[in-house]
Amino acid sequence: MATIFYPAIIERAGDAYSVFFPDLPGCTSAGRTVTEAAVNAEEALSGHILVSEQHGDELPDPSEIDAVERDPEIEEVARLLVRGERRGKAVRINITLDEGLVAAIDKVAANRSGFLAEAARVALAAKRELAEA
Repeated sequence: MATIFYPAIIERAGDAYSVFFPDLPGCTSAGRTVTEAAVNAEEALSGHILVSEQHGDELPDPSEIDAVERDPEIEEVARLLVRGERRGKAVRINITLDEGLVAAIDKVAANRSGFLAEAARVALAAKRELAEA
């Protein structure tokens, strides 16, 4: 996985805050506080990247945060860089698994490598959540 940082804008939205990514139309988030909005932005970006990759959509390179023009109609509260993980280049590895486990994987997955990669992503995300708690 390759770490990438996209600029995000937090704006006031009534009694709460919303977040949008200038480089990724449709990728938005929100929160009751600025902190909550910033934390939720990372989750929104992760979901956007995952869905884009699943559909084969090309992700644009992120803009430099200083290059994002200010919109006078938006009440900006903050600008931040939000971390996301892009899939990197596939690397061939050799692993050993119990034959029963391999048979169980083959019953539910058309692609063993894809299944194992997704399982690893889920496990890593869970470990990150535990580490941050």
